[in-house]
Amino acid sequence: MNSAFTLIDWGVFFAYFLVLTLTSVILSQTNIKSTRDYFVGGNTVPMFAAAISVLATSQSAATFLGGPEYSYGKDLTFIGFYLSAFLAVIFVAKVLIPRFYAINAVTVYELLEKRYGESAKKQAGVMFLIGRLFASGARLYIGALAISMILFLDITASHVAISIAILMLGALAYAYYGGVKSVIFSDIIQAVTYIGAGIAVLVYLYMAIDADFSTMVSTLNADNKLKLLDFSLGGGFSVWALLGGWLLLNIAAYGLDQDMTQRALACKDAEEAQRSLIFSILLTVPVAILFLLIGLLLYLYYQHPEMSGLGTEVVQKFDGEKITIFMYYILHEMPEGMRGLVTVGAIAAALSSSNSVLGAMSSVAVEDLYKPWKLKRENVDEMHFVKAGRNAVLFFAVALSLMAMLSYYWQKETELPLLSFALGVMAFAYTGLLGVYAAAIFTKRGNATTVLLSLIGGFTTVLLLQPYILGTVFDLKLGFAWQILLGTVVAFGVMMTGKNRT
Repeated sequence: MNSAFTLIDWGVFFAYFLVLTLTSVILSQTNIKSTRDYFVGGNTVPMFAAAISVLATSQSAATFLGGPEYSYGKDLTFIGFYLSAFLAVIFVAKVLIPRFYAINAVTVYELLEKRYGESAKKQAGVMFLIGRLFASGARLYIGALAISMILFLDITASHVAISIAILMLGALAYAYYGGVKSVIFSDIIQAVTYIGAGIAVLVYLYMAIDADFSTMVSTLNADNKLKLLDFSLGGGFSVWALLGGWLLLNIAAYGLDQDMTQRALACKDAEEAQRSLIFSILLTVPVAILFLLIGLLLYLYYQHPEMSGLGTEVVQKFDGEKITIFMYYILHEMPEGMRGLVTVGAIAAALSSSNSVLGAMSSVAVEDLYKPWKLKRENVDEMHFVKAGRNAVLFFAVALSLMAMLSYYWQKETELPLLSFALGVMAFAYTGLLGVYAAAIFTKRGNATTVLLSLIGGFTTVLLLQPYILGTVFDLKLGFAWQILLGTVVAFGVMMTGKNRT
């Protein structure tokens, strides 16, 4: 394994944090007079900035490391997930966005208030907050784990905690004072950083392989690594799964999850918001391809030693933990300077998802839960709620950090799959939201009571279908996409049992 950071690596690392510090100071100068300013930038965010922010929010350290892992171990069928996302974005842009703008929404759950009453908005908001706490806390842990491995060459509790603090302080620097507008413009910096790091790695790897382009392509083709579409009936990223459960998951991610949709709600009107989402997915596809190509080059580098001159066996372990092939490459082969660049790339990917979730959770907590409650009791001005929003950002920063550390200890001390549960729990929550919104938009059925039952029913269905619950009893091996589909059907069915009382 390579030694710790060199002087050049630390130079790159501190230069990046200098940029973060300067830009956070500049962006925090935004004039905030209301919660609309704080949570949706007063609807003045340019379309292209919102698009890049959606792209950055959809990425994380898990994506940064996971994309290469998929193509290294399998093929290119993962790209189908983003083609499914493209169809989902078209649906969200045409069906959901106009409805959000028609009611001048700050959060996506306000639509349910118009249809089923205030309790429905609160219930959906609480479901979002619980799901995001688990899912984003676990993503924060994965990002911190990667940074600890690279920076400190270990994953002790203290170093993982320092890595979590680095990410959270970086996220707070943008999210606390400037609100979503600051976060959106910082996401442009993060996106440029991690995409730039990815391109640098791709070029370096390509130069390190002793073969011409046609030989690389023919070798990958012979090993069945260039497969794009899977027409089997299995799970994974088959065409049928992409048009079923994965399509539903992407509709929920881009249209029903405040974390992503908040960026689109910050545009000046529905048309700009629609364009921002479509541009975001058009930008996301080449970024996904970039990291899949890194995985293919890593496959040639390690599985075809005649091309790399490598004679050592690849063991994807670090302190007993399984690591991705990209992390293995960073730890063992990355030269000085490049290692610092890839580190800031991983930090940027983790930061872009961390700072956005703070603003999203804060907006739901204040706009959907605290503000209605407070205004019923006393008349207070908008700055009271802006302050409440900033306090909520701090609260959720601490909560997510604690969840990240819980993930660390759980992963270390038990065999129970908390991490897979935590990462998937937001998708569990999506099924209920999909069922409720489908009923709200396309039918006249459902009421406040069935909203709660539908949210619980969808979540419970997916949870029960997990291999570590019913899977251990009935040997179920249902793909995640099909679990999402079944959970949504159950949630929608529950909504159909309720008569509309409005």
